[in-house]
Amino acid sequence: MKIDRLLAITILLLNRRRISAGELAERFEVSTKTVYRDIETLCRAGIPIVSHQGMSGGFELMERYTIGRQMLSSGEIEALRTAVKGAASVLGDRTFADLTEKVQALLGSGSGQEGAGPGVVFDFNPWGPNGMMRGQVEILRQAAREAVRMDIRYLNMNGLESRRLIEPSMLLMKGSVWYVQAYCLLRSEFRLFRLSRILELRETGEPFLPKPAPTLDGYAWNDDWNPLPRIEVSLRFRPEVRIRVTDEFNPASIEETEDGSVRVHTSFSRDEWFYGMLLSYGDKVTVESPPEVRSELLRRARSLIAAYGADADADGSDRSGSEGAAGKSVADRTSDRVLERVSDRK
Repeated sequence: MKIDRLLAITILLLNRRRISAGELAERFEVSTKTVYRDIETLCRAGIPIVSHQGMSGGFELMERYTIGRQMLSSGEIEALRTAVKGAASVLGDRTFADLTEKVQALLGSGSGQEGAGPGVVFDFNPWGPNGMMRGQVEILRQAAREAVRMDIRYLNMNGLESRRLIEPSMLLMKGSVWYVQAYCLLRSEFRLFRLSRILELRETGEPFLPKPAPTLDGYAWNDDWNPLPRIEVSLRFRPEVRIRVTDEFNPASIEETEDGSVRVHTSFSRDEWFYGMLLSYGDKVTVESPPEVRSELLRRARSLIAAYGADADADGSDRSGSEGAAGKSVADRTSDRVLERVSDRK
C-alpha cells in the first residue's frame, strides 16, 4: 500500500544520510517516477526532504529532523532495538528487518556508532551454516499462522523414529534449542518437538481449527524430554577437561579440588545420552557413585573394547615395540586404562 511505502521511505531517510531514487525504486519494486511522486507527497505532508543533484545526489532529511519518541527513553529504545535485531538475525523475516529500521529511527543520528548502546547483542544463530534450521523455522511459523497441518518424521531422544501429523501452535527457543509446540494427532495432546530431531518436514495443505494451547509453565520440561527417573551422580574429572566440564555442567554443581581435578555432583536420567556423554570423556572421568552407574559404564567400555580389540590385534601397526616385554597388545593396555578409570581400583 502507498501509505506503508511512504512511511517506510520516511524511516529510511531518518536512518540514512542520503539515498538515491534508484535505490528507493529497487527496494520497493516501483519505478523512479513513483518514487518522485512519493517524495512530493511527503513534502506536501510537511516532511522536510532535501533533493541533491549529481553523481552522489539523492534525497535526505533536513538535519536534526526526528520522529517524536516521548513514550520511550533512549535506553528503552536501545533495548528494543537489540531484541528486534536478535529476532531478525535468526528469522530472516522482512517484518523484523523493517521494524529494526523504525526503532533505529527513534534513536536518532549517532546511535549506531561502535561502542554505543547497552553492550548486549542477541544472535540466536549457531556457529557455522544454519540454512536448514532457518528454513524449518520459517516453514513452521507459516504453518502456525495459516493453521495448516504438517507431516513430520521425528526421532525422539531414545532413537525411536515415528511419523507424526501435527498442528503447529508456536515456535519456542529454550536455551539455544528450537522447539515447535504443536498438537500431535498421534498422541492426542500438545507436545514439544525439537527441530533438530525433525528428519523430514512436509506440508499437507490440510487446514485445522486451532486449539487452546497450554502455557509453557505447564510443561514439566524434564518429564517431557525423558520420563525415566533421575539419580544423583558424583563424577571426578581430570584437569585436562576442566574447560569442557565448565561449559557443560551447572556451575553450582562443580567443585574444584586441591589436585586440580574437578568434581561434579548432579542428577541425570540413566539413558543412552547419559552413558554416551560419560564415555565421550574416555579415561578423563571417574564415576565415584552410584555403583550401578559405574558397573554399567564398565560393561559398555568392555563391549566397546571387544568390538575394536580384534582389529587392533590384527594390525601390526597398532602394537608397541615393548609388547613382548609387557605381554599385552595395544587393545589390552587401552582396556586396562579405561577399565581402571571406571572400576573401584584405588
